[in-house]
Amino acid sequence: MKLPAGPQTPQSIRLIRSIFYPSETLEAYAQRYGDMFCLRAPSDVPMVVCSNPQYIQKIFSNPGLFDSGSGNLLLKFLLGDQSLILLDGDRHQRQRQLLTPPFHGERMRAYGELIWEITEQVIDQWKPSQPFTVRMSMQSITLQVILRAVFGLVEGERFEQLKQLLTELLESISSPVSASLLFFPVLRKDWGARSPWGKFLRLKQQVAELLYAEIRERRSQPDASRTDILSLLLAARDQEGQPMSDEELHDELITLLVAGHETTASALSWALYWVFTRPDVLDNLLQELDALGNERNPMVIAQLPYLNAICQETLRLYPIAMFAFPRIVKAPLTWEEYEFEPGVWLVPCIYLLHQRPDVYPEPKQFKPERFLERQFSPFEYLPFGGSNRRCIGMAFAQFEMKLVLAAIASRFHLTPLRQHRVRPVRRGLTLAPPANLQMVVTP
Repeated sequence: MKLPAGPQTPQSIRLIRSIFYPSETLEAYAQRYGDMFCLRAPSDVPMVVCSNPQYIQKIFSNPGLFDSGSGNLLLKFLLGDQSLILLDGDRHQRQRQLLTPPFHGERMRAYGELIWEITEQVIDQWKPSQPFTVRMSMQSITLQVILRAVFGLVEGERFEQLKQLLTELLESISSPVSASLLFFPVLRKDWGARSPWGKFLRLKQQVAELLYAEIRERRSQPDASRTDILSLLLAARDQEGQPMSDEELHDELITLLVAGHETTASALSWALYWVFTRPDVLDNLLQELDALGNERNPMVIAQLPYLNAICQETLRLYPIAMFAFPRIVKAPLTWEEYEFEPGVWLVPCIYLLHQRPDVYPEPKQFKPERFLERQFSPFEYLPFGGSNRRCIGMAFAQFEMKLVLAAIASRFHLTPLRQHRVRPVRRGLTLAPPANLQMVVTP
């Protein structure tokens, strides 16, 4: 093989750097090695990281040349064997076809009313002139949206149990130190309920028991009038008329939770930070919202161009996922001077792509206007990945971001408690604002 150059430091040292300094480490590699560089995946296979739109177009335009699911086995312990993210070929296509319909079309209207209602309930608890922790509030909103819109749970004992357990489960692997469990399998030792891995396993088991109980209950009492995503998935059938199994449903629900709750909370936290530290951005947003008068139709709000540009720029500057899913070469492949053998990982780097000054002038600046001035191709802007592995919840996540941001901005002015530039930190496998980011409320 002929592979791009890359760092020769020991893998353990590289992993530690990427855990504690994720964005800085990537930028240092790009500065030294350019658009493509080669790392070693935890399984010791070559991992070619690319941030050039032309190379990303080659990858996304030829999905048949690659597998992807087996490159995500790192997530198996969290998501389960049947998660869409871990599947390839016909099994991936079948699950994707079953999962996609609930996230589009008329279904969104009903979810919009729910998102607005939950947001109002959470921000009603804010006290004027008192600081609040941004992430906690945004997680409260996004978790309740998941539990009610996706799982179809109404407030009650199971709702409260899941809310508490899911929060604890995700917090247990969120800090840079606990995220080491994701990258170093040797640390996954069950030394009892108080050990990090032991605690995680017990929380995961409790969540699974509650979800399986809900699935069995809903199977035994079908209700055609329900519009939550779990109900729609229970009723879905593949081309052979077969429903999803309990295990498939459980694993997909966990996947939707992990991919759609933590990530959206991080994106909303960034959006609030940028909007309320940039007076010009806030003024433009308020003018757009004021022009609606008393109109609070979620579908109308979701079409506002400047609000949309704010959300797009938020996901450009600090994308929650730093990488798209790896593409694993299935047959020998030659690209210009490079030669890739089967098994090599080609990994589009979302973070480095979004920081390219030739695509995004002044890439470190928060400038929503760039998304009003030109259209970016799916090979230049990909916060949700791309091709046949693009996030199926993309429309839902963007819709939720816009409504929550509009609901907050139309009622409150927020001021960061500390006036300094916030830097992204690792949260599990994602990039997020610091967990201690606080803001102060002014009506």
